Amino acid sequence: MSSPNRPPPSAAIDFAEFRRGWRFIVLAMLGLAVAANASMLYAFGAMVIPLQNAFGWSRGELQPAISFLFGGAVIGAQLVGWFNDRWGMRRVTATSMVALSTAFALMTLMGKSIWWLYLMCALLPVAGMGTMHITWTHLVNLWFDRNRGLALALMLSGTGLSATLLPTAITWAIARWNWQAAFLLLALLPLVLVLPLVLRWLQTPAEQRETEASGKAPLPSTDGMSFRQGIRSARFWALNIALAMVVGAMVSMVSNTVPLLRDKGLSAADASHVFGAFGLSLIAGRILVGYLIDRLWAPGVATIALAMPALGCLLLATSGADQTAMLTLATLLVGIGAGAEFDIAAYLTARYFGMRDYGRLFGVHVALITIASALTPWLFGRLYTATGSYSAMLAICAVAFAAGALMLLPLGRYPNFNSLNLAKEI
Repeated sequence: MSSPNRPPPSAAIDFAEFRRGWRFIVLAMLGLAVAANASMLYAFGAMVIPLQNAFGWSRGELQPAISFLFGGAVIGAQLVGWFNDRWGMRRVTATSMVALSTAFALMTLMGKSIWWLYLMCALLPVAGMGTMHITWTHLVNLWFDRNRGLALALMLSGTGLSATLLPTAITWAIARWNWQAAFLLLALLPLVLVLPLVLRWLQTPAEQRETEASGKAPLPSTDGMSFRQGIRSARFWALNIALAMVVGAMVSMVSNTVPLLRDKGLSAADASHVFGAFGLSLIAGRILVGYLIDRLWAPGVATIALAMPALGCLLLATSGADQTAMLTLATLLVGIGAGAEFDIAAYLTARYFGMRDYGRLFGVHVALITIASALTPWLFGRLYTATGSYSAMLAICAVAFAAGALMLLPLGRYPNFNSLNLAKEI
């Protein structure tokens, strides 16, 4: 699976890039962990039953909240690239951290109409637009080239931290106090964990050049396709369609796994512990896939990694509450696919379309997969209401995982970008 137009792969890691850019990986990792699309998504499963008990909302009514969350992210994805260009990443991201914390805190004042929940979920990613994947992947892509896949994998493991820690933390906070404690916990994280690092560390290579003359390793190229060239590319739309199918299925699995396990007979604590395996495999799968796509042909690696959740869906459908090991394995397989997806999306966008207009092109990609993420929880919520079980959802998700993975294989060779010919195939 080695790409024919790249140097022969080496197992060795170029540590020069990591010595220069490790701070940006740490910053972006924590930034992703507290971003609304990660923190609210991974906390939501643990909130479903407490909110149902507190307000009388049905599960079918609660699931569209995730659709509104990702609907707001579509708006944020189109604004953040322009805001970053106009006012700079550092200023936009710091402001977004404060706004996101404020929005989470305001959710403790929600009334009994479920439209309050929908409205606030839609507001979260708009308020926190500077914390979205677009900002963090752009930053890391600017600082890394030879180890871009591994750097993105490490950075994107921030969502694994959310998936591993938040369900248990949210369950504990709600059990100790009430449902409002969950939102207050989510409000504190951006201010305490990330904002101080944003103010101290966040800068682009261009900003560093303005303040110091660096004789360190050369920085990655910023050549590539223009926005117009990118959106006219068949590859761009093949990538979007394939990953939209995978992401839509993945979001539905993430938001429904804990309730699904509860329906099988597991307690809230046991279901949260089983789902914790998702976060661990997300981190491990992401790092392994990131390492491999730096050395092998990325679409081939991606096809294998993204097909694993299909098997996970099958195991979830056929395992009972007394088969904890099988349920944990199923969750691990789904987590591997979730870990690989965004790493693969950011990497393939940079490799196939370059860094010239990465922010806008990846913004379109994020918007499109976010639309899929917004629609599928709503559709599966209605499906659950109609059928009273998750069997149909698991079957549909398994097909989506397998089909989306196979659609990446025809992407072909990486383009060779230079200042004279931005999309020349070798």
